[in-house]
Amino acid sequence: MPDPFDVVIYHNPACGTSRNTLAMIRNAGIEPHVVEYLKMPPSRALIAQMLARAGLNLREALRQKGTPYAELGLGDPALTDAQLLDAIEAHPILLERPLVVSPKGVRLCRPSERVLDLLPAQQGEFVKEDGERVVDEHGRRVATA
Repeated sequence: MPDPFDVVIYHNPACGTSRNTLAMIRNAGIEPHVVEYLKMPPSRALIAQMLARAGLNLREALRQKGTPYAELGLGDPALTDAQLLDAIEAHPILLERPLVVSPKGVRLCRPSERVLDLLPAQQGEFVKEDGERVVDEHGRRVATA
């Protein structure tokens, strides 16, 4: 790559989708800045900025599965963004992952292959942890059924 291509991934190493996303970034020849967001959560302002750049509202970035979402009553539509940010600040696991920031934009990479829109060409085949082939040996995205 002629120009530096800075990529940041807000990553949870315990998440298969996050691991696959990180591996696809590396398969494009990029060593990203990896932020383990459970250890170093992004600021409220950064969360709001990233979501705005990704075209998402705060509710779309809330993770429900495996989090205190239900216990905290976060499904209540009367809650404000400030209240939702309070919850994320107290429980970073509530922020859906992985979020990826690149010169081409910001995406919540679920499914993980959404990251391909943010990267230069893949440098070879990529197969997800579950065996699903996403990129062929020529670095081209494989059509999904």
